Amino acid sequence: MSARSGGRDARQKLRSERSVTYMPSLERGLPYMDLLSPDELQRLHNFSMEILEDIGIEFRDDEAIEVWRAAGASVTGQRVRIDRNHLMQLVAKAPEYITIHARNPAKTVTIGGRKTIFTPAYGSPNVLDLEGNRRNSTIADFVNFAKLAYQAPAMHMTGGVLCEPMDIAVPKRHLHMNYSLMKYSDKPFMGAVTSRERAEDTVRMAKIVFGDEFVHNNTVMVSIANCNSPLVWDATMLDAVKVYSASNQAILFTPFVLAGASTPASTLGSVAQLNAEALAGVAFSQLIRPGAPAIYGQWLATVSMKSGAPMAGTPEIDHMNMLVGQLARHYKLPWRCSGSCTSSKLVDAQAGYEAARNMYGVLIAGANFVLSSTGYLEGALTQSYSKFMLDAEQMVMFYKLGQGLVKSELDETMDAIRQSEPGGHYLGTAHTLKNFEQAFYVPELMDHDSFEQWSFAGARDANTRGLAAAVRSLKEYQAPPLDEAIDEQLLEFVKRREIDIGEAVL
Repeated sequence: MSARSGGRDARQKLRSERSVTYMPSLERGLPYMDLLSPDELQRLHNFSMEILEDIGIEFRDDEAIEVWRAAGASVTGQRVRIDRNHLMQLVAKAPEYITIHARNPAKTVTIGGRKTIFTPAYGSPNVLDLEGNRRNSTIADFVNFAKLAYQAPAMHMTGGVLCEPMDIAVPKRHLHMNYSLMKYSDKPFMGAVTSRERAEDTVRMAKIVFGDEFVHNNTVMVSIANCNSPLVWDATMLDAVKVYSASNQAILFTPFVLAGASTPASTLGSVAQLNAEALAGVAFSQLIRPGAPAIYGQWLATVSMKSGAPMAGTPEIDHMNMLVGQLARHYKLPWRCSGSCTSSKLVDAQAGYEAARNMYGVLIAGANFVLSSTGYLEGALTQSYSKFMLDAEQMVMFYKLGQGLVKSELDETMDAIRQSEPGGHYLGTAHTLKNFEQAFYVPELMDHDSFEQWSFAGARDANTRGLAAAVRSLKEYQAPPLDEAIDEQLLEFVKRREIDIGEAVL
């Protein structure tokens, strides 16, 4: 037992000495799964066009209404009806690929086509903390998750609202979140969207880091605009769209879909509605700035007809993601969805099953921007430290799955087969010695030891291992370099804006 323990200790020491690795945008090597024939897809598209032409969609913002009226849409009050040809002309102006620049150029990512990125969970007001307690999240938690995302190999963006810092007043909260995202990670980040002023502050802070001209001409962040299904774009989201699109920053046009409640109780009907909603948002961004980066997609949950509660990881969600992916490829738009989602309150079997099933459907569907791929619990109400680490490791494996096969490896394998006698083994062949570290991914947080080895090591379950990994990662964190002058300018901006905002609490 002592020899085994020494071997395990040596492996753990080797792992602890590894530097932070980074995996670039996933280049998809898997085929797509299209559920509809071309004729069926056209019928679904036509259904969405009928919604926009006949029923219309509300833009509850006077400026947006004037923009649509000036563009020639049919406007009655706040209801906008859009001719399908006009709509598709506008949608066609949005780029098929979007490059999102990081302050470390090596971590710049591109999405669209066969390229995919993974990002952490977004928006939870609570955390399941390092002691296993559920409580309101704080700015300290936000900083911790920024550090964890920075160190996670398959996290391509630091994130946005990694959790809501409930210890900071809402009018000032975005300043501290933005600063943390820019300070503690050098990956791309997401912007604030809860008011026009907060979006403007985010753009100004990005310009401190990247420079005015660079931000004007390049995309350095992505932000969410949620459509209020059914068929409403509200003033808050539209203000954010106006700021970010005018500044050449990407928007996720995301209908917030509770299928069966905010959409018809139908897979195809839900997709037809959310397609109309998302396309209307994309088209609006092109009226603000032709060519503005726009990401099509949705946040999806089905609703339990027993309780009305949102559900994650159901087969219908997989079907809807596949349909949305097929539509996105038809429109030549990059698209988003959410990954490792679960309704579970703990890091338990339900959390694992739902997150894995949901994420597998996302990968098969071919999403380009996968939000909520780490840490997500309780329908986005809680961000878990343990699940963040477990999910981050799973995302490395989903990344490798998404890459597909390395078909060239077959040739050199024949030599290994010749070197091994029937009934023998391959452990000592030159091929195995050359390839054993890369051939098969070995997760560190999933236990594959014997029962005796597992018991001797403390009989730790997955949640315990995830918590220990989070503690270790935070202890080992080393901040990426940030020019001191830029850091000082950011801090000065935050201080000045806090004074301007005053003591408002709403």
